[in-house]
Amino acid sequence: MMQPPPQTPEKSSGAPLIEPLIAILGPTASGKSALAVHLAHRFAGEVIACDSAQVYRGFDIGTGKPTPAERGGIAHHMLDVVGPGELFTAGEYRLRALDVLADLRRRRRLPIFTVGTGLYLRALLEGLADAPARSEALRARLAVSATRRGGQHLHRLLRRLDPAAAARISPNDRQKIVRALEVCLLASKPMTAVLQDGRKPLPGYFPVKIGLHPPRAALYARIDRRVQTMLERGWVREVQALLAGGAPPAAKKPFEFIGYRELRAHLEQATPLAEAGKAIAQATRRYAKRQLTWFRKEAGVHWFPGFGDDPKIFAAVAVEIEKACPESFAPGKFSR
Repeated sequence: MMQPPPQTPEKSSGAPLIEPLIAILGPTASGKSALAVHLAHRFAGEVIACDSAQVYRGFDIGTGKPTPAERGGIAHHMLDVVGPGELFTAGEYRLRALDVLADLRRRRRLPIFTVGTGLYLRALLEGLADAPARSEALRARLAVSATRRGGQHLHRLLRRLDPAAAARISPNDRQKIVRALEVCLLASKPMTAVLQDGRKPLPGYFPVKIGLHPPRAALYARIDRRVQTMLERGWVREVQALLAGGAPPAAKKPFEFIGYRELRAHLEQATPLAEAGKAIAQATRRYAKRQLTWFRKEAGVHWFPGFGDDPKIFAAVAVEIEKACPESFAPGKFSR
């Protein structure tokens, strides 16, 4: 069971008040948004998206952004904050989310995060190390070296520079290997050491982490239905409009998101729509599995075996939140 923080600072002590922060974790299509809206109505909260895809403007249907009707009159934050050609990092997410939290604290509203991207939540709660910025020149040199010496060369190099990182990263995960080498070479020390230095945990809050873990068969069936519903709502038209919107699509990171790359192939290479739909559903199921793998490593999560839009799950989650931090939900604590 989740426990409240070990002590609540006295107002007269000068220390910042410790307040709850609700984080709803779960795979795509598990009902995080629906649960967040229910909780926001009950506990006078507002919803903060914690998702690396939903920050992009114009990418709406396929990223699962809640529609105005689905938001139920509750304010939602961290949606549509950057254009499709802009780079957005976990560090940038943390900075912007801190501004949102400060505003909610002033207005006495409970922050409720819907977490699809575990790295963003970790960046917010635990802070980020002061790691070197991306270097395209260094990455190009590493790519040339890998081409000349074979696919396993970069992982062997990482084993020499940072054995601990090499043990964590699969030899087949080229993206993570390159980033680890980049940090090692630019910082002149192992990435493992860099990541251990300079983190600044989130002050003034204690997280109440709620996990949704529906049965796999039910989740996969819902994913299949959801993909079909998204296509019926006009997902193809959305992609057409984005492709016609200006910058070369190849330069836009969001076009690598699940569904957008398949529908782009449908429009540009005449891939049958039915085939694209099946590919999207399959990729989404795999993504849901990866999300759960990440979230299961998160400490302090109280798991519920169902969907967030199930009234029984909502009722159980609400009880758990009140048990975890009873003093926080005394009358008048948050504005209604």
